[in-house]
Amino acid sequence: MSDDTPGQDLAAGFGFRPYRGDEDHGALAAVRLECVERDRVDARSVVEGLPTAAEIAEASAKLDEPSKNQVLVVRDGSVVGYSTIRWWQERDDTWLYLHRGYLLPEHRDQGIGSAMLRWAEERIRQLVEEHGTARTAVIGANAMLSEQDATALLLAAGYRRVFSLVELELGDLQQLPEPGSELRPGIRTGPIGTSHYRAAWRTVVDSYADTGFTQKWSFQDFVDTANPACWRAAWNGQDMLGVALCSIRGHDHTVGEVEELSVRTDQRRLGIGRVLLLDGLRSLRERGATTARLYTGTANPHRSYDLYESVGFRRRNEYVRYRKPLV
Repeated sequence: MSDDTPGQDLAAGFGFRPYRGDEDHGALAAVRLECVERDRVDARSVVEGLPTAAEIAEASAKLDEPSKNQVLVVRDGSVVGYSTIRWWQERDDTWLYLHRGYLLPEHRDQGIGSAMLRWAEERIRQLVEEHGTARTAVIGANAMLSEQDATALLLAAGYRRVFSLVELELGDLQQLPEPGSELRPGIRTGPIGTSHYRAAWRTVVDSYADTGFTQKWSFQDFVDTANPACWRAAWNGQDMLGVALCSIRGHDHTVGEVEELSVRTDQRRLGIGRVLLLDGLRSLRERGATTARLYTGTANPHRSYDLYESVGFRRRNEYVRYRKPLV
């Protein structure tokens, strides 16, 4: 047990231990599976679904110092829960330190969840001191609307809801509607090549200019994660008007995701978004996807729900984002 794991906070028989790498991924996946029924987890969610051991391995590999920033709860040698911490800087220069915990239902209401939360907050305060970000740092946590236990725990600990995301699903990509009205003369749509990357990135970033709680997204990050097979853009001449960035899920090729649908502010309400969305969805279908998912903020001011529902998307779940002052 490391110095970062306050085992004295746990009930008798339970303990904390650091994440150890490959030997833990199967156990962490098993914890997530056991939480499905109680928390009404949407297994195919693109926001927070039911990850495989391989997906947990990938996510853990992206953590900074995972042995320090991912802790496991054990009982008699068996893993019964875990917590993870990650952080990033938002557009307004806020540093968000986000923790997320999972605990087997049969071990809830015994103070274990509270101890996991205390570990996360203590570790975050250490990180903030190391990073020198105290002036703009806040603590964050996530919970699905259906996670009643996690929601109650966070609210009791002083967290407050700041925004939420709604995930929508289009159940059958074989039933796509026609685009409808034609685009005005001079506008064309097509795939996005590498020479278009900077314009596509700028189109997305600018669309979030007035949106709070959004992560900074550098052009290099865009390039590093680019997967353009199902990307589509609209142009007027050489001027990019909007983009639909769609992709096939890595571990389930039957599920496609609309990661971004962005149209320039001065080009909205002209049918461009609908044409791009349908182009992207057809591309997903051509590559084997049978369903599609996307998510959007509940405070979205651009009436995106109307567009998504008009092509067949339906609401699946809501994912609530909570925050708490550092001090």
